[in-house]
This record gives sequence, C-alpha cells and structure tokens, in this order.
Amino acid sequence: MAADPTDPLALRLEARSQRKSLGRLTRLLRSSFALVWKAGPRPFSALLVLQMVAAAALGLQVLAVQLVLAAVLDAEGGSGFERAVGPVLLLAGLTALTAVTGAVQGQLQRLLGEMVARSMWARVLHVATGVDLRHFESPEFYDHLNRVQTNAVTRPYQVTQGLLSMGGAAAASLGLGLALANVSPVLLLLVIVGGVPLLLTSRRESRLEFGFAVAQTPVLRERTYLSILQTGREEAKEVRAFGLGGWLHDRFDALYDGYLRDLRRHTLRRALLSLVGQLGSALVLGGTLLFIVWLISRGTIGVAGAGAAIIGVRMLATQVQAVFRGVQVIFESGLFLDDLDSFLALGAPALEQGGGAKAPTSFETIRVDDVRFRYPGADVDALQGVDLELRAGEIVALVGENGSGKTTLAKLLAGLYQPDGGRICWDGADIGDFQPASLRERVSVTFQDFVRYAFTGTENIAVGRVDAPASPEAVRAAARAAGADTVLDALPAGFDTVLSRLFTGGVDLSGGQWQRVALARSFFRDAPLVILDEPSSALDPRAEHALFATLRDVLGGRTALFISHRFSTVRGADRIVVLDEGAVVEEGTHTDLMAAGGLYADLYRLQSDTDIAVDRMPRSPGTLGD
Repeated sequence: MAADPTDPLALRLEARSQRKSLGRLTRLLRSSFALVWKAGPRPFSALLVLQMVAAAALGLQVLAVQLVLAAVLDAEGGSGFERAVGPVLLLAGLTALTAVTGAVQGQLQRLLGEMVARSMWARVLHVATGVDLRHFESPEFYDHLNRVQTNAVTRPYQVTQGLLSMGGAAAASLGLGLALANVSPVLLLLVIVGGVPLLLTSRRESRLEFGFAVAQTPVLRERTYLSILQTGREEAKEVRAFGLGGWLHDRFDALYDGYLRDLRRHTLRRALLSLVGQLGSALVLGGTLLFIVWLISRGTIGVAGAGAAIIGVRMLATQVQAVFRGVQVIFESGLFLDDLDSFLALGAPALEQGGGAKAPTSFETIRVDDVRFRYPGADVDALQGVDLELRAGEIVALVGENGSGKTTLAKLLAGLYQPDGGRICWDGADIGDFQPASLRERVSVTFQDFVRYAFTGTENIAVGRVDAPASPEAVRAAARAAGADTVLDALPAGFDTVLSRLFTGGVDLSGGQWQRVALARSFFRDAPLVILDEPSSALDPRAEHALFATLRDVLGGRTALFISHRFSTVRGADRIVVLDEGAVVEEGTHTDLMAAGGLYADLYRLQSDTDIAVDRMPRSPGTLGD
C-alpha cells in the first residue's frame, strides 16, 4: 500500500530518502525555471543579464587591482601618478558598476518574488476551491494546506534565487578563475575544494529544515486558531462573556513557548552544521593563502601578482561558497516543492471531472436509490441505504433528530459529495456521469451556516450566480421574494451598503435579516432544485409564517427540499420524509404521518408539548408581558 503523502512521518521519511543527485538537481532547476519564467519573463531575463554583467565586472576587478598595484610599485618620481590614473579609474568604475547592478537586482528580485507568489497563490487557491469536499473533513488536509501556504508558495522563487545566485557566482568564478589561473592553476583547485565542506553539510541542513516544518505544522495551525479566537469579531462577545481572554492568552503562550523550545534546538543543530562547513572551508582557504606566501618566497610571483592573487582568492572563495549555497537552497526548497506538487495533484481529479455530460436544465424525477455515505474517519455510515424520490414542482420537507443525516443527504443531492454506494439519478441518468460544475449550477443550496460575505448587499445576493450579469432588477426581485428588499433599502447606501463593520461605511445585520439575504441569494440562482437547510431558524414566528405562506409562489414551479426542526413549518409540504440514524423510516403528508403514530407523530407531539410548557412557564413579577 502506498504511503499517505499527507502523513507527517511519511513526509519526513521521504525527505530522508531524497538524494542530492544531478538528475534531481536538474529536475528542480527545470521546474522552478519554468514556474518563474511563466510568472515574470521580463524581470527574470533582466536579472539574468545583470548577473552576467556583475560577474564580468567582478572578474575584471582582480585585473584592475593588479594594474593599480603594478603602477604604484613601478612608479618613479612624479610619473607614477599619471600611470596610476587609468587603472584607478577602471577599478572605481567597475566597483560602481557592481554596486549599481546589485541595487537594481534587489528591486527586480522583489518584483519577481511578488509575481511568483501571485502565480503560486492562484494555483493553490484553485485547488483549495476545487477539491472534493471530503478533503475538508480531514485534519491532514488542513496541515497540508497550511504547509503549502506557509512554505511552498514562496519556494519556487527561492529556488530561482538560488539558481540566479548559483549562476551568477559560477560566472563570476569563471572570470576569477581565469585570472587566478594566470598566477597558478593550483590556486583555482584549492578554492574549489574549499566549498566541498559546505556542500556536505547542506544536505543534512535541508532535511532538518523540512522535518521541522512538517512537525510544527499542527502547532502553527492551533496557534493561528487561538489568535483568531482572540481577535475575531464574531468571537469577541463570547470571549468577554465567559472571561476567556486570560485562558486563551495562557494557552497561546504555552504553544508559543513549546515552539520556541523546538526552534532553539533546531537552530542550534543548523548552526553547528553550518559551523562545521564554514570551518572546513576556512581551513582550505587558509591553506590557499599559505600557498600564495610559499609562491612569493620562491619568487614564482611578484608582489603585485601576489596582492591581486590574495584578493582574487578571497573573492573566488566567496563566489564558490555562493555556488554551493545556491545548491543548498535548491535542494532544501525542493523538499517543499515536492510537498507543493502533491497538494496541486489533489486538483487533478477535479480537472478530470470536467468531462462527461452536462446536467439537464430541468427534470421530472430525482431518484435516490440505496445511497450510503460515510465521512472520513467515522466509524459508522451517515447515510445507510436511503431511498427517496423528488418530483418536479414538489415541496418536500426533510425532518428528523440531530445527526439523522438530513444535511448530509442535502449535500449529496447538491453534488457536493459523491455517495459511497447507491445512485442518485435525474430522470434515470446517474449524476455521477454529469460534469460536477454543471450539476451544481442546477441546484441552489442555502445552508443553516451560510456565509456572511463582507460585500455589498447586491453582491451578497449576486454571488448566487456569479456567471450571470447581476442586473439590479434581478437582484431586487430575489430580495423581494425573500423579504430582504425592505431591509436593504433601509441601509445608508441601500443595496450598495457593505454588510460588515470590518470596512469603513459598513453595517451589520441581525440574524434574521442575514437569513433573508441568504435566501435571496438562493432565489437569485434560479435553479430547478432548491435546497433550504433550516431556512427560518433565525426568523421570528411572524416572518417564518410569511415565508412559508408565500414559498410556493416564490418557487414558481421549482422543486424544493427543505430541512426544518420546526414541525409547524412542514405541515404545508406536499410530502414529509423522516430520517432516523441515516435511513428513511417514514414518508407521507402530515395527516398520514400523524395517523400512523410513528416517529414523526412522537416528535411532533413532543415539540408541541414543549412549546405549551414554555408558554405556561411562570414569569417573575415585572417581566415583559405581565
């Protein structure tokens, strides 16, 4: 069985098994180059040109230094000044050129980095909004998504920075190497050997960094969640009501303390590895400089050549180290890029589902035959052999106790989940053969936990169908059908008011008002199947009665499946379907089900008795209503 690519242990084992082969280096360079080139070809090209210019200027500086030293040493009387002017100006010009190119490179790298980040965010968000909804039931998926957001999105550019650094350093090393080769070919060999210790320690550092990131992902997610609890607008009232501030602070601090302890150990290990590599490189550099002194003592090179050689060796050693650091960055980032690739691969099934037939624009019958479904990690099925029929134009109510599977069935009918067994068919055609996007276009869903977008009132309704022009007339018609038009008209900027206090000029709505806006969003979609999950849970009794009294007219012949815990609202449905522990146990009209004396009748009487008991509850003197 293949290892789960999201499992932390599997990821660390995979990182350890990665070898720094030439083939892997070539693959990483090729894929990263393609990503960055696609994101910003012009700034990337300009950076490559500047790297070559900087490399040439660096090599020429060694020769300019030798010319300056020779002019100074050979100067006699007053003629030395004139002989040194040319080499000095050349050296000054090359130094200025190097500084200017460095400054321009810095700004181009910043621009290119943002362009790459934007490109990668687009790909990651495309996958996050397109993967099967089952993924969002798995904590491993959230860990994977968090790692990608935290690390892998910026890694393609870091690899390219490593590539640019390595390429520029290699080009500079070539120029410096040619200059040193004129003094002694052995010097060139010694400087190259000086970079080997860094290469040997970099592999272990790369694995340590990736392993640390994988291990800390769940901690980072929990810490982020705790920060949201302490800063979020929706959470603020309960945090204060229950006095949770100090407790949340302590929990946040405890997590951060643990992270810092792990980070100290991690940075210490990396620092020790880096120290070993740098010491090894420094020892070779010291030997190289001693070799130059030996050459001087033997008269092999003169003072000017020796001075130029010492500067050249130091500069070349820096460039060689830059080459190996670039290799280290590439391999280290490569582990994160592999993680990114595995995340992006999650979107492949969604692309494959682009084939198939488009869902029909209408239907006569929807059949649910022996449908079973189980959530990831659950021990039992949420739906256990459900059979159901919806006929065109019907209003069907779905009732049952909490956990009976009502919302799960709604999600399957909406095409948000695929059944583990059985079939759902539109006029005999299995919806599994339809393009998922086209099926969802034919279904309008309003969930109990609908999203309150910090957009304008018009936009909050128009998101019901973003692929259609949001004409003011259509938006207002949907709002009127849901009773939201008077609510939005009363706002400071009417329908154009932002429905959130997060932004300047915005206002918030009450729970019932928000529910009307969410219903308007559903009506604006104008789909043949309308699914309403607790559509009146936040409405007062008068508004609830008005909604269901006009629901059939608002639907205009469309089929509706609505879920409700309030049995008073389902009496007018054409049929009532009762779910219990993931199975349909009863079906019929209110009168039929009451006469049958089954689960529906028990629940209805229980709720009626509870309502009567609440009405008869004695009030304290002076309370409202006395």
